[in-house]
Amino acid sequence: MFLALTFFPLNRKKMSLKSERRGIHVDQSELLCKKGCGYYGNPAWQGFCSKCWREEYHKARQKQIQEDWELAERLQREEEEAYASSQSTQGAQSLTFSKFEEKKTNEKTRKVTTVKKFFTASSRAGAKKEIQEAKAPSPSINRQASIETDRVSKEFIEFLKTYHKPGQDIYKQCKLFLDTMNHKRDLSIEEQSECAQDFYQNIAEKLQTRWKVSPEKVEKAMDQIEKYIMTRQYKYVFCPETTDDEKKDLAVQKRIRALHWVTPQMLCVPVNEEIPEVSDMVVKAITDIIEMDSKRVPRDKLACITKCSKHIFNAIKITKNEPASADDFLPTLIYIVLKGNPPRLQSNIQYITRFCNPSRLMTGEDGYYFTNLCCAVAFIEKLDAQSLNLSQEDFDRFMTGQTSPKKQESDSFSPDVCLGVKQMYKNLDLLSQLNERQERIVSEAKKLEKDLIDWTEGITKEVQDIVEKYPLEIKPKSQALAAIDSENVENDKLPPPLQPQVYAG
Repeated sequence: MFLALTFFPLNRKKMSLKSERRGIHVDQSELLCKKGCGYYGNPAWQGFCSKCWREEYHKARQKQIQEDWELAERLQREEEEAYASSQSTQGAQSLTFSKFEEKKTNEKTRKVTTVKKFFTASSRAGAKKEIQEAKAPSPSINRQASIETDRVSKEFIEFLKTYHKPGQDIYKQCKLFLDTMNHKRDLSIEEQSECAQDFYQNIAEKLQTRWKVSPEKVEKAMDQIEKYIMTRQYKYVFCPETTDDEKKDLAVQKRIRALHWVTPQMLCVPVNEEIPEVSDMVVKAITDIIEMDSKRVPRDKLACITKCSKHIFNAIKITKNEPASADDFLPTLIYIVLKGNPPRLQSNIQYITRFCNPSRLMTGEDGYYFTNLCCAVAFIEKLDAQSLNLSQEDFDRFMTGQTSPKKQESDSFSPDVCLGVKQMYKNLDLLSQLNERQERIVSEAKKLEKDLIDWTEGITKEVQDIVEKYPLEIKPKSQALAAIDSENVENDKLPPPLQPQVYAG
């Protein structure tokens, strides 16, 4: 990693939040190309800018070709010497065997010559043959285009109409490049990236020298060319299976999830999310960095990074009532990445690095913000206990999820602490209270269960004692007494009851 990120230990008991804020410090000179050309460097280019990296890459490549060519020459000399010695010792052999040996030697010489040609730099004949092959019809280019591809193609054609004759040549060159890339699907993604960068450079030079286009129009033309080319190439060159981009994406996502406990105070983020306007800016910044994955053109992905960064600067400016500095911006960008956990982050960074117009990454605000994003991802990957001013034991427990950072009392909060942190500590406090209530309920339930068991056993024992003390005796059933008139069968002949008589006298 070309950029040295430093984090100074802080004493939170003695220093205020404003003084802690300087924890993550990056010298702006460290963002530039380490060759000293003045352009922005990039981790994917080992700290060089696009131009210097290509020069270093071509030097290493030419050196390798030269070494391989010398090896092929040495092998050929050894073959020739071996053949000469064998001819001097086998002069007495038959003519048929001599012809066979000559044929075999010729075949070996032809193979060695083929190896030399393979390692030799491409000649004019090879370049001409490549162009002829590129003109062959491409099945993938002629396939049914998607709605977006059709729209981009129509916009590109309409745009080129304003360039008249140069526009026709540009369109032909783009079609030729797409056909060439279709025939180079078996190349590595780095070689395909080299082809795209060479194409950008050649087109830009032709626009400036041959077609005498103004710099403003050149920039607009290059943006449209990149949009047209990469919209068609996106599905083939974004996170290809031949790379480990997907593996890196999963590793970064897992790392960010494990760091969910990191607070803004640990990063010294100078943003107060209690301010509604600042909170809205933070949400917009997270939305922009996540939206980057939905774009297909490198320039559009860069635009998402730029919008995210501008929202961050605005949030810092509103919080501090003064313009933000680089030392304010990088910690906040790290916080936004940790909070948003953008999908396929490494794949998007690699895609921009490989296929974006290099001039955008080397200079301007897009290049500056993109370099800072690369630094933020590198910081997250290397984040350790010392970076956050924690003990290794606490850091390991936080990473494994055994515990969370201790909650603070509401009175001890600084006025600059964001609303999210306060809410987090309130939730932790509430969870602690609920846990205590749950433990108390479980304890009382166990006590009630024990009381019920003891009461049941006590009642059973008392009943048994009473039964033993006063045993129950069951006597036989006695004969029931019969009614007095039970044997009188003439009950129906009895006279009616006497009626009262009234005496009249």
